[in-house]
Amino acid sequence: MGEHIYIYSPSGAIRDKNAFKRGIKRLSQLGYNVEVDTGSLLSSTRFAGDDEQRAQAFSRAADSGADVALISRGGYGITRILDILPYEKIAASIENGTKFVGISDFTAFQAAIYAKCKSVTWAGPALCEGFGSVENDGLPDDIMEDCFYDLISGQGEGTGWRQDRNAHYVESDQTLATDAVVWGGNLCVLSGLLGTPYFPAINNGILFLEDVGEHPYRVERMLSQLLYAGVLSNQRAIVLGQFTSFKLNSHDRGFSMKVVVEWLRSKTNVPVITNLPYGHVQTKVVLPFGKYAELAVHSKDVMLFWGH
Repeated sequence: MGEHIYIYSPSGAIRDKNAFKRGIKRLSQLGYNVEVDTGSLLSSTRFAGDDEQRAQAFSRAADSGADVALISRGGYGITRILDILPYEKIAASIENGTKFVGISDFTAFQAAIYAKCKSVTWAGPALCEGFGSVENDGLPDDIMEDCFYDLISGQGEGTGWRQDRNAHYVESDQTLATDAVVWGGNLCVLSGLLGTPYFPAINNGILFLEDVGEHPYRVERMLSQLLYAGVLSNQRAIVLGQFTSFKLNSHDRGFSMKVVVEWLRSKTNVPVITNLPYGHVQTKVVLPFGKYAELAVHSKDVMLFWGH
């Protein structure tokens, strides 16, 4: 292959150096030409360098000319530097073919670069949690790797999945949206940008959401914020990905993510689709933030196309 991948750290500091090394090794085994940013292993409190250093990492990624600029990990930190990012330089690099890819905290950058420049970015793996994973018999998830290859090779045109069979689902055969902007990402990060210049004004879009370590009541509270702000009612569809690593307790008495989904559906006429294979899980697709797409359902099956 030989495609050029640039690894940089705009968020949390790398604590798991072994995952970092495994990720680079795996990308090299897959035939990619991996370049590591000089500041990738910096550490300043919980961050991969101070704010200015992490903003400069974005600048170097934009200058790299790489096919893909891939974050090393998420965590927290990009929201702190949204006011000092070199947006025009990054937008120019995207226009010239560099695909910026990441997950979790990366949502803040994706929202901001779209709000400022209408630039398309990609929700996908990070180096450590994706390519550095050893959860799948010592290897990263093959579906994730295939989706990443489709992106970097220019073959990715869409994705499909089956809605959650244990919950109510949109079942009538229909096209829910055409020429609708796909956008979203981490619910906590995205809702935290509401009311700022970095929250994109997207109407009639396809909004996808995921989160990790957030109890269902906290998920509902963040969805309420988007609901009452009028964001959800302005979409063509709401697509829920994976909400993982939370713990219910005896106080909940049946309050679960299923209850949250039912509540959301009772509050909006916008179709709510479930079980998107994306989030803080090993098996995940790669999704555009900012591309126009078509969303269709057939029974429990969902297809999202952006390649046409």
